[in-house]
Amino acid sequence: MAGSERIGARGGGGIDGAPADDAARAREILAQERRSIDNIDAALVHILAERFRHTQRVGVLKAQHDLPPADPDREEKQIARLRSLADEAGLDPTFAEAFLRFIVTEVIRHHEHIQAGEPPSL
Repeated sequence: MAGSERIGARGGGGIDGAPADDAARAREILAQERRSIDNIDAALVHILAERFRHTQRVGVLKAQHDLPPADPDREEKQIARLRSLADEAGLDPTFAEAFLRFIVTEVIRHHEHIQAGEPPSL
């Protein structure tokens, strides 16, 4: 955080020698950060929904052409790609891989349902 945003950067008197403005400023920053987190969470949900709409169409194509629900070669390439992107973005690649594996597992489950003629749930 920049010096001007640093909690405790202001003076003033308060209980136990802590500046009175610090607690109010901390609550303000906390509220701002939480609003940003809430907005990002909403965006993630919408992006995941869009991703699953595309993977549902892929599942239908696979079922129509008798292709297997899973594609291990593509999955491994995607994992390597995502790990690299995560590293570039400053995100733990192991976390990114675990996240993608979770999503891919769900996609494969959907594809299996589609091939069995069952409606998958999003």
